[in-house]
Amino acid sequence: MAARSIVVVGAGPCGLACARTLRALGHQAFTVLEAAPVAGGLAGSVVDAQGFTWDHGGHVVFSHYGEFDRLLVDAMGDELLHHDRSSFVHVAQVAQVGHVAQVGHGAGGGDEVVGAWVPYPYQLHLHHLPPEEAEEALVGLVGAAATPAAAVPGQDFAAWMLRAFGPGITRQFMRPYNEKVWAHPPESMAAGWIAERVAEVPWRQALAAYVHRRDQVWGPNHSFAFPAQGGTGEIYRRAARGLGDAVRFDAPVEHVAVADRVVTAGGQAYPYDRLVWTGALDALIGLLDHAPDDVRAAAGQLVANEVTVVGIGYEEPLRDERSWLYFPEADVPFYRATNFAKYSPAHVPGGRTDLYSSWMTETAHSAQRPLGTHGLPTAADLPAAVDAALKRVGVVPPFARVASVHVQHLPRAYPVPTLGRDAALAVIQPWLMAHGIYSRGRFGAWRYELGNMDHAVKMGADVAHLLVNGTAEAAWA
Repeated sequence: MAARSIVVVGAGPCGLACARTLRALGHQAFTVLEAAPVAGGLAGSVVDAQGFTWDHGGHVVFSHYGEFDRLLVDAMGDELLHHDRSSFVHVAQVAQVGHVAQVGHGAGGGDEVVGAWVPYPYQLHLHHLPPEEAEEALVGLVGAAATPAAAVPGQDFAAWMLRAFGPGITRQFMRPYNEKVWAHPPESMAAGWIAERVAEVPWRQALAAYVHRRDQVWGPNHSFAFPAQGGTGEIYRRAARGLGDAVRFDAPVEHVAVADRVVTAGGQAYPYDRLVWTGALDALIGLLDHAPDDVRAAAGQLVANEVTVVGIGYEEPLRDERSWLYFPEADVPFYRATNFAKYSPAHVPGGRTDLYSSWMTETAHSAQRPLGTHGLPTAADLPAAVDAALKRVGVVPPFARVASVHVQHLPRAYPVPTLGRDAALAVIQPWLMAHGIYSRGRFGAWRYELGNMDHAVKMGADVAHLLVNGTAEAAWA
């Protein structure tokens, strides 16, 4: 039997997809509650006081699912720009640069080499490394082939890296980069989430690429779209407008009465037959009026990292054609820098990329690796450190004048796939569903491998079909 009254919490990709699908299925008895004054959630965007647009972290628009494709077309029509991915890994302190992709310039403005740029994915482009590093990487890759690299139950991420790539690639890139992204030791993380997130490379393919000096394309985001204006958040602002007053903004959830099936948000009570929650799963458990001790204990085992987004707009024309860049080295605070003006000219004031450029960086931290420790700047020093690092590695000319600085802290950025994650979810999710609560989306599911926007949209559409028609979920299941 179809659920009667449905409350959807969160007007991000998952919540809006759920609401849109409910309406398409003819189910009108639903309400969307959003704590913020605008739609988008982690996929939102803002415009700063100087007229630069910024996303809440790095996003690209690509899809595995028709549900996301339809939402994108419905919301944006032909107001999309299309790009071929051009992304590189910065390799610090490279001595021989005769065959590297690009070379940075020192902060002094001369030709001091501070590193090389290796096309992404690193493990498919070892021919861009000096011979010594390439040899170390290839020998390790061939040696690792003697042991199957597939993730096994209980295997940690650190062990998987060594088994998949050998010590060379692990030392040069995989371990330092992932420690920066997750802000947690790889030994504390499981390996079952890998799938398409990490390019596993047969050694013969890597060797052939090295011998023939042949660059290769990998991954579903090798081409991507982006809104012509408004950033990623424009997709969801438009999608929310299409739902009219079914979406209630400035309505943070304060309490969930499990037995009575009532959500209290913004001081108002919303009875429900089924609740679709697309916020953070651990936060949901904290809002329940009651839950078993084992459910609360399991929620306490869920781990996320934090990310501080620092965007810097420069009074410097857009000259760089690259999409985004990765930084495994410890003396660069951010793990990724996105060339946001390249995504769309509308991201800079007046669309004047002949006058302005903009770089959006992400610096991860956690309780185990807080800002101000492990070589990271303090929160107060981070913007200046980001500007200095962008100039030091040659992304931005040393004389570029800063026109705007945007700082945003994301207290939950990535759900960390810890060794205990699946066991915790196996306790929490069945209990919630037995009480009419469906927790989906990036942090609702708490599964990084389902953390893209298209995954979130698919989960939202699927749970709507489940509640109306009893159709089994695909992506989440």
